Amino acid sequence: MLKTRGPVGLLGDCLSRRIGDMAQRKKLSTTIGSESFTYLHRLVKAGKATSVGEAVDKTVAIARRLESRAKLELNTAAYFAQITPDAAAQENALANALSDASMEVDFGQP
Repeated sequence: MLKTRGPVGLLGDCLSRRIGDMAQRKKLSTTIGSESFTYLHRLVKAGKATSVGEAVDKTVAIARRLESRAKLELNTAAYFAQITPDAAAQENALANALSDASMEVDFGQP
């Protein structure tokens, strides 16, 4: 079994930490529409992204958030469509209590 000591071990340890700290990125090579291309480059030019890759990441993150919100909205509507009147009354009472409690919170204070 080979044991590494000294500079070789230290170098390996140093590289491992650096590689572990880097965000995991995947290579993407594709053709996109001219409007999308222009949009991504406009984000970079406006300083909203440091690279086209970051612009893609940010755009995908927005799309994923919108998709998640739509899914939550559908699931919430489905939940309230199937609950009993008593459960709906309890939900409304809880909503009112939370609303009243939030009126007492000073959101301007740390």
